[in-house]
Amino acid sequence: MSSTLRIHWAIAPEIAPQPLINCNRCGTVKAYRCSGKFRVNANGKRIDVWLIYRCVDCDNSWNFGIFERCNRRDIEPALLQALESNDPGLARRHAFDVIALRNRVGRLEEFPDVVVQKRVLGGTRESAALELQLGLEMPTSLRLDRLLASELGISRSRLQVLEERRLLVVDPDGAKALRKPARAGMTVRVDLAGEPDHEAIIRSAGG
Repeated sequence: MSSTLRIHWAIAPEIAPQPLINCNRCGTVKAYRCSGKFRVNANGKRIDVWLIYRCVDCDNSWNFGIFERCNRRDIEPALLQALESNDPGLARRHAFDVIALRNRVGRLEEFPDVVVQKRVLGGTRESAALELQLGLEMPTSLRLDRLLASELGISRSRLQVLEERRLLVVDPDGAKALRKPARAGMTVRVDLAGEPDHEAIIRSAGG
């Protein structure tokens, strides 16, 4: 490979997963979206906290348990204040907790939409080789090939050809990584020296 342009991609999902719940108003299974609001109920020294969800069709509510019958002294004052003030960052963190949601309801509708912020780490924009370091705010269901195709402006079939020619290498997942969801800590190396549009791809990558 020639000199390499290293770029960090900070990837953040746009749409929180939506639990699929039997809505007692609609009479069937419906997707519920996060309202961004917490419900805090104090009974003496005990506190219950839920994140409120709403049916996408009828606005019926469903509560996702965050704390249940928790002693007030076990919750840091700053955290309790954030819950009571509906802190957006805290609500977002819980709304994207796929594991906790799936453990509670079983089925979720997930969305691949992401926002990518790109920052050059080293190398020059005249380079014909890329090293993309992926950082994820939280897990996403977006496949790596779809992410790369969208952000680099090339087709998924072309990515596959580059991989087969060993001009595209993914570390640490290796083989078939393109078909798997993008993960934090992945590094994608692409040699574009023989590609006629390598300058356009470099620019799209963030160079």
